[in-house]
Amino acid sequence: MLNAISNLERLGRLAAFALRAVPAFVAALPRVGQWLKPLYAVVIGGLPLATVTGLALGVVIWMHTRDVLARTGTGAVEYLPTFLAAVVLLELAPVGAGLIVAARTGASLGAELASMKVSEQIDALELLGVSPLRRLVGPRVVACVFAVPALHILIATTALGSGFVAEMATGSTTYLKYDTAAVRELLLQDVIPAGLKTLVFGLVVGVTGCFIGLHARDGSEGVGHAATDSVVACILLVLAVDVLLVGLIKAIQAFL
Repeated sequence: MLNAISNLERLGRLAAFALRAVPAFVAALPRVGQWLKPLYAVVIGGLPLATVTGLALGVVIWMHTRDVLARTGTGAVEYLPTFLAAVVLLELAPVGAGLIVAARTGASLGAELASMKVSEQIDALELLGVSPLRRLVGPRVVACVFAVPALHILIATTALGSGFVAEMATGSTTYLKYDTAAVRELLLQDVIPAGLKTLVFGLVVGVTGCFIGLHARDGSEGVGHAATDSVVACILLVLAVDVLLVGLIKAIQAFL
């Protein structure tokens, strides 16, 4: 019971921190020099994972789905590119990108800012009249917000590409047929909201990682705890936000 109350309290403090971090994020947007280096680090760091994830997703989904569709009936295999594109573009690529940044950058943000906290660098900035939110949090949140969509595009492209290569190896398709089938049933009103989810994932990861790092305690041991807590919290929040956003998107589409 006490743990549940403590977690709710931390969630409330995180929400209050997010309300202060969003203006810092907006203020950091024009200062390209401050967030360009963190953005480069997040994207380049997540590049290998995103590439391997996309390649694996495309091939694995193709292997599982092709046999099922083949048993479904004559001509059902023709819908394999459509199914692959829908699954990848609407869910797996956005969530995969969010989880990659949550796991890799969440730990980095937590450890980096926790190290600055325990070494009293944060206190020194405040003593000099410099806002840690504007100087440290804003640029890092911008980097996360822009990095997740970039990795989402990479995962989606490599997944669809590896699925095409796997299907082409069977000799049953061409690029034109695959491309036509992939977009047959997909609408922009489905694809665009799914892509926009990645912006929210980046915001959640950036704010959460910075929050945990700035509230680290217990010296060097707290740095390790901050890194671990950041990964766990970022992953859980990305998954929870994904469920909420999908429900919200479906509700809005039904209303319209």
